[in-house]
Amino acid sequence: MTEHPGTHLGRLRVAAVAVLLMALAACATPFNANVSRFRTQLPAPEGQTFVVVADDPKLAGGLEFATYAALVRDQVAKQGYTPVDDPAKATLIVRFDYGVDTGRERVRSTPGMGGFWSPWYGPGFYGRGFYGPRWGGWGGGPWAMGWYDPFFDSGIDSYTVFTSGISLKIDRAVDNQRLFEGKAEAVSTSNRLQYLVPNLIQAMFTNFPGNSGETVRISIAPEKK
Repeated sequence: MTEHPGTHLGRLRVAAVAVLLMALAACATPFNANVSRFRTQLPAPEGQTFVVVADDPKLAGGLEFATYAALVRDQVAKQGYTPVDDPAKATLIVRFDYGVDTGRERVRSTPGMGGFWSPWYGPGFYGRGFYGPRWGGWGGGPWAMGWYDPFFDSGIDSYTVFTSGISLKIDRAVDNQRLFEGKAEAVSTSNRLQYLVPNLIQAMFTNFPGNSGETVRISIAPEKK
């Protein structure tokens, strides 16, 4: 028997499909990177050399770090500074770090057909670091999110979101004077560093070096499936 869209069951099915499409669309839309940057007067590029090093010693020498460090090196070089391999020959030391948390569920509440959306739900990250001890409690927010819908999975459906971030510091080699420090954070449904880190680096260097003390939101493209 064919169900007419105007019947009660037909309306329920249409509504359920609409909710599912909304959820899938939410997963496919770009996520935003929040970029915070602080700086003094960076030296003019002419005659300045730099090297990219791991801010976390545990990352030093790793192939994964080398891959991301090369992206940072390319971005700094685009600013006019000259890359070198030997820290002893560098006038600027660029310290780089990255990470992603273990994820939180996103929960949406839609009691009945009214389409009510619940507020962010869960304990959040207040009072703890996003990416482990080395991040020193950087950042915080109610990132235990998700959605709940009575039409799916006996009333509950959810997906996991992850908070990722990078840290960038630039020191003057001769006296270790801090010239720049920045952080970029994003929330997405992906925890793949191979996708997240390059996009966060791109966000960090958008309109680099930026205005000191300003936090800007930069859109990051969704991961291709």
